[in-house]
Amino acid sequence: MLPAYVPNPVAAIFGGGTPIDLGRKAGDGRRILGDGKTYRGLLAGVFSGLLVGFAEIVCSGAGLPGWLPVPTVSTILALALGALLGDIAKSFFKRRFGKERGEKWFLADQYDLVFGSLLLLALLSPGWFIAYITLPVLVAILIITPILHRAANIIGYSLGVKDVPW
Repeated sequence: MLPAYVPNPVAAIFGGGTPIDLGRKAGDGRRILGDGKTYRGLLAGVFSGLLVGFAEIVCSGAGLPGWLPVPTVSTILALALGALLGDIAKSFFKRRFGKERGEKWFLADQYDLVFGSLLLLALLSPGWFIAYITLPVLVAILIITPILHRAANIIGYSLGVKDVPW
């Protein structure tokens, strides 16, 4: 899951610039996504997830007898891009419910990346998904994710990258 966990904080650090929604508003008069979702953040986040995924492969010695099979590029891409697409989808719905950028949204803020990454993984690498996202793995992901999310946000807030510590 590291290729899914890394893109969001990297997008926050290296984001900025042109928003993905280009400042446009939906039919309800609210921004489609908001200024927090930018092309630069999306590209930096996906790239960082790919780097982490490839680094995991190299560090694990994958491909040696007895090791897990090497994940494909589509597996790593699904985790990295899916995490950010989950976050983007959450932002879309957050705007529809009248929530502002940075406003807490219990559970959605913690699990958007999990939902997006696992959904895209199931679509792009269904064999990998079925083989490795077992019930115990899923339970571990659901337990670890909010802890990592909170820690990353506190660090981001301390560094001045985030406006709020949640």
